[in-house]
Amino acid sequence: MARRSTVRDPRITDDPELSAYPGSPHDPGADRAPARGRGASSRMRWSGGGGRWLVWVGRAVLWALIVVIVVNGVRAPFERFTRQNTSGGSSPVSTDTDFPLTRATSFASQFAAVYLNFEAVRSQERAARLAPYLPDGAEPQFGWDGFGRMAAGAVQPYGSEILDSRNAVVTLAFQAGSRRQLLSVPVFYDGESGRFVVSGRPAILPAPTPADLPAVGAGERDDAAETELRTPLADFFKAYAAGDTVSLQRYAAAGVTLEGFGGAFSFVSLKDLLVPAGGGATREVIATVVWGVPSAAALPSGSTPADPGDMNGKLEQAYRLTVVKQGDKWFVKDVRGAKRSVG
Repeated sequence: MARRSTVRDPRITDDPELSAYPGSPHDPGADRAPARGRGASSRMRWSGGGGRWLVWVGRAVLWALIVVIVVNGVRAPFERFTRQNTSGGSSPVSTDTDFPLTRATSFASQFAAVYLNFEAVRSQERAARLAPYLPDGAEPQFGWDGFGRMAAGAVQPYGSEILDSRNAVVTLAFQAGSRRQLLSVPVFYDGESGRFVVSGRPAILPAPTPADLPAVGAGERDDAAETELRTPLADFFKAYAAGDTVSLQRYAAAGVTLEGFGGAFSFVSLKDLLVPAGGGATREVIATVVWGVPSAAALPSGSTPADPGDMNGKLEQAYRLTVVKQGDKWFVKDVRGAKRSVG
């Protein structure tokens, strides 16, 4: 009788995962029940799809982020639209404060020009001019008792404080005699009608004193260039005062057209000329010029006016010129107001 071999074919395995036909009817391990208990092989435990839950969590987070972006993108323009509709009125207002500060400042400036000027003999005229700025029931003179006088001018915007979308305090600078002062004006804005009104008593305040200007050195000067430039620049300013186009072009650099005063002033002298040290064909210089200011009165020749205002005056001005040397001559390329003075 033939004896059965005990040598096991290595191609045969008890592990169904290593079968050549996993999951099919031809799988040799398909009929076998999986091992149970403590001695069961770890390879028989379930091992499929261990990372799928991370994929689903990632997808959920991504969709949530997309929903947030879409909602914010739709909500922002909607909120802007509703805010513009509820602001009222057809006049444009500031998107930051919803208060039209530019127009309020113009309104307050006109009010100040009337409010700061009064005298007893013209009280009724002042009251009529104040009326368009005051609320119903306000005193016609708005705090003035009808006595004394005050004159002010040069009213200019100085600052502002926006309290909310309807209220602001506008501060204006003005000149009264030799004093520079401030006027604070409370203003109310009706967004539905687009109109303004002075909402309370104004307040006059002292203006700040001038700032302390620190001294600066003049730096090193080019004496040779100053001597060389003094005569041609004096001739240039004579033509500049007269506004003689032909003469001006003799002193203008190539391609530059200069215009003068046309006789509004007369040239008196070139008081000072500052040329900083440093060579080059193009230089920037500072010239202090004395102009003659004609009087308004027409006096007979040789007569002496009794009023100093009828005499010809003098006025010093400082200019910054860009000059270019072409050959052995200097020409003016540009004329501007000078920067801060030295000393």
